[in-house]
Amino acid sequence: MHVCQNNGRLFAALKGWWFGLLNLNKIFSGILIPFCLATFLFACDKDAWNNPYPLSEQQANYLYSSFSERPNHLDPARSYSSNEVEFTGQIYEPPLEYHYLKRPYELQPLTATEMPVVKYFDKNDQALAEDAPVEDIAYSVYEIKIKQGVRYQPHPAFAKTADDQYRYHELSKADIDKVNKLSDFKYTGTRELVAADYVYQIKRLAHPKLHSPILGMMSDYIVGLGEYSKTLGAAYDKLAETHGETAYLDLKQYPLLGAGVVDKYTYRIKVSGKYPQLLYWLAMPFFAPIPYEADLFYTQPGMQKKNITLDWYPVGTGPYMLTVNNPNREIVLERNPNFHGQTYPQTGDRGDVEAGLLDDAGATLPFIEKAVYKLEKEGIPYWNKFLQGYYDTSGISSDSFDQAVKVGSGGEAQLTDEMLDKNIRLVTSVGTSTYYIGFNMLDPVVGGDSERARKLRQAISIVVDYEEYISIFLNGRGISAQGPIPPGIFGYREGEEGINPYVYGWVNGRPKRKSIDYAKQLLNEAGYQNSIDPQTGQLLILYFDTPLSSGPGSKAYLDWMRKQFKKLDIQLVFRNTDYNRFQEKMLKGSAQIFRWGWNADYPDPENFLFLLYGPNGKANYKGENASNYQSGAFDVLFEKMKNMDNGPERQMIIDEMVSTVRHDSPWIWGLHPKQFGLYHDWYRNAKPNLMANNTLKYKRVDEMAREKKREQWNKPVIWPIILLIVVFIAGTIPAVSAFRRKERMAAR
Repeated sequence: MHVCQNNGRLFAALKGWWFGLLNLNKIFSGILIPFCLATFLFACDKDAWNNPYPLSEQQANYLYSSFSERPNHLDPARSYSSNEVEFTGQIYEPPLEYHYLKRPYELQPLTATEMPVVKYFDKNDQALAEDAPVEDIAYSVYEIKIKQGVRYQPHPAFAKTADDQYRYHELSKADIDKVNKLSDFKYTGTRELVAADYVYQIKRLAHPKLHSPILGMMSDYIVGLGEYSKTLGAAYDKLAETHGETAYLDLKQYPLLGAGVVDKYTYRIKVSGKYPQLLYWLAMPFFAPIPYEADLFYTQPGMQKKNITLDWYPVGTGPYMLTVNNPNREIVLERNPNFHGQTYPQTGDRGDVEAGLLDDAGATLPFIEKAVYKLEKEGIPYWNKFLQGYYDTSGISSDSFDQAVKVGSGGEAQLTDEMLDKNIRLVTSVGTSTYYIGFNMLDPVVGGDSERARKLRQAISIVVDYEEYISIFLNGRGISAQGPIPPGIFGYREGEEGINPYVYGWVNGRPKRKSIDYAKQLLNEAGYQNSIDPQTGQLLILYFDTPLSSGPGSKAYLDWMRKQFKKLDIQLVFRNTDYNRFQEKMLKGSAQIFRWGWNADYPDPENFLFLLYGPNGKANYKGENASNYQSGAFDVLFEKMKNMDNGPERQMIIDEMVSTVRHDSPWIWGLHPKQFGLYHDWYRNAKPNLMANNTLKYKRVDEMAREKKREQWNKPVIWPIILLIVVFIAGTIPAVSAFRRKERMAAR
């Protein structure tokens, strides 16, 4: 129970009660006790009992959410984590974005005036037709025109003096000693977004100090980016000799062949060959604009020690700006007063009208004035505050699953009566993610393309029952994977034509896992008669490599895995190491069996099939092919498929690729997770969008309805206090009476 906050009135009430006791005989009868109780209870304002937010935020147009660990990078050249893009996506604006409502996911212009125009050229710089064969295309040029009048958020980096000089670009040590956070700078300014800001950010991907996680990949496509990185590295090293780590490398002085300004509002990107997936990257913060003024401002000596950096205080043109970054307490996004404005979508998907998702069609964005994210390291406190109405949305942890969801007879998820009574809504979606168990194809036992190893992998794939895993460990929140491509991505097949025939059959209109007896038959055909390893004459032993984990579910998972292999009488030995050692084993290709996963960067099958492309092998090429799978047939098809436009021909190639890897079984295909989201009824326009990262601007809250529910659900329970006061007074009366009698006797 929370202590009441009106201490002044409470003190006055108690003081009055005490002096009343001194004359108790005169006023006790029906006057003093009711007066004291009323004074005490009214001294406690009803809004102060258990509300974790200030009274000034009552009925405010704020959204309330949380974070569990601080974002390490808010610089768009470096940020690549989901807990970071939750913030960067609202602040930065790349040229493109995903339509909020349409499925399949559809790109649309954001700051661009239209979708980029792409032109193809051969090795002689001759223009080619749009349908030119991929092998004839030497390079592609994307031309992007941006909107005029877009302005940056208020920021000290743009502040100028009366004579048009930047106020804070040449700060002395004394100047910096006076500030501790960005808001300590008195003046701010802004300027218009220009094409050069986008080119500047592309150059920053190659900055030697930033170590952008996509530099390697983009160097394969953006013409000259790899060489540009080396040029900047040499230039920075030379500057650092005299200026140290705070050396400012003026990227405007170093042209990049693959990115350049055409005019004030137009820029071009030149990529090697044909790479249609570049459009997806143009919807990510990596390709958002960065003004050189901000880069120069943050690079000044002393700024980094104060955490006044782009990693801590972003600079964008988006609907929100970060105003509070206190990772030990809260992070706050506030509406950008300079935002150029957008409107809510006027079209959507089938069912969106009925779901109320188009009620705000054409309305001006954003709706929410401020988003407050509180630090919550534990799930239970967050869950309880959600039920009290102090958080607007919630996921569902394993601890709270049974309280929130019940599973129907057909396996469908339904809300419990407690949730329905609060008008809480459940929204589910299958994630564009794949989690799998990988076989190291370089391993002499489980790897290779021999019939022996292949049938061993197929047998194990059958007995590792992912339907059971999803039920036990995920409360049914997932679907068994039939291949590397998840639902919602082009190339995924539904129904009977989409099952993995080496693991499942199609029975009564649904996939059914093949029998353990069939798996044992495969094991015998692989040369392991009765599970005996012919090399040792003993039962086959396999090794599962995993990083150390002390979580309560870790041991249960490992025990479950051991039981799956036991179905084939295979002894599974776990090799636990710390995370760094585990990563080292993966890079060296010395692990045997391991657990891995991948979240989509963009909604294209190339982003999943490249995980099995030979030249992406982790051990030999430091790529993302963690199983080190290599198939000449698959690689040829991948090269042909990766840069094709979606259509029947591409689907046929993907089908052949998926069939190949199903047969070779480098993975136990695992699962695609289901996402469960709970939303209070005052939280509007909630539709999961697994690709877009800038969706806060579409959300809306009915703050009046929220406040009403909070009052209803959090009425103070005052009878224990009343009882305590009555008991206290009743216990005090005899003592006071005895004291008064003693005084009177002494007076006589």
